[in-house]
Amino acid sequence: MTQSDKARNFAALHQPGKPLILYNAWDAGSAQAISKAGALAIATGSWSLAAAQGYKDGQDMPLSFATQILERMVGSVDLPVSFDFEAGFAEDLDTLANNIEQVISAGAIGVNFEDRLIGEVGLRSASDQADRIATLRRVADAKGIPLFINARTDVFFQGSKPEEHADLMKEAQTRAQSYADAGANGIFVPGLITPELIGNFCAEAPLPVNIMQIGQAPDHATLADLGVARISHGPAPYLAAMANVTNAATAALKV
Repeated sequence: MTQSDKARNFAALHQPGKPLILYNAWDAGSAQAISKAGALAIATGSWSLAAAQGYKDGQDMPLSFATQILERMVGSVDLPVSFDFEAGFAEDLDTLANNIEQVISAGAIGVNFEDRLIGEVGLRSASDQADRIATLRRVADAKGIPLFINARTDVFFQGSKPEEHADLMKEAQTRAQSYADAGANGIFVPGLITPELIGNFCAEAPLPVNIMQIGQAPDHATLADLGVARISHGPAPYLAAMANVTNAATAALKV
C-alpha cells in the first residue's frame, strides 16, 4: 500500500466501541515484535523512543535522530506507523511546518501532537494550539497525505487528581472542538481514567477518543463499551520489556 492508503486505512480503524489498540513501540525491533502479535498498526511513544536511546522525554532527542528511527520502523513492518510528535519540536509555525514535512517524508501516516508547554508547567492556549494543528494539516494536504492528527490535550495530565477531573471536562471539550475545527482527526486525553467521565467525554467529543492504558484506566472491554475509539499504552511496553531484560540479566549473571 502507498503511504496515503495506509493513512486512510489507519483512520478507518478508529471506531467508537471497537477501539484500535496500540501497543507502543520504540524501534524497528519492537515494531516487528508487535506486528507479529497481530497488531493492526504501530505507534511510537515519545518517552520510550527517547529512553531507548539514552535521552529524556520532552523533545530532548533531536528530531533528525527520531525520524531516522521512524524511517527504520516504517521500513521494517507492513503496517501504518504513527509518530509521537510531542509538541512539534518547534515554537514558530515555519519551523513546525518544516518539522512535520520531515516526519511525513520518513513515512509516518499519523502523529500525536500535544498542547503542553515543553519544559514548563501549563498548556498552550486553545487558539494557539489550533493554529499549530492547522499548520500540520496544511503541510500534510500539500504533500497529498491524509495525515491522522491525534490532538493530545494534557488538561487531565497536569498534576490533577481523578477526583478533580469533573471540573476539567468543560475545558477538555472546548479544546476538543477547537482542535477538530483546526483539522485534527482524533482527541487524546491521557490521565482521564474515571469510567463515567470517559463515557461522557466520548458522547460529547467531536472526534474519536484515545485513552491511555497505563494500568489505572478501565480494561479494554469497558473502554469499548464507553465509546472509546483508540487505546494506547504509552511507556508501559518499554518498561515491561526493560524489566524483563534486567531480570534475565540478573539470572544470567549469577555465578
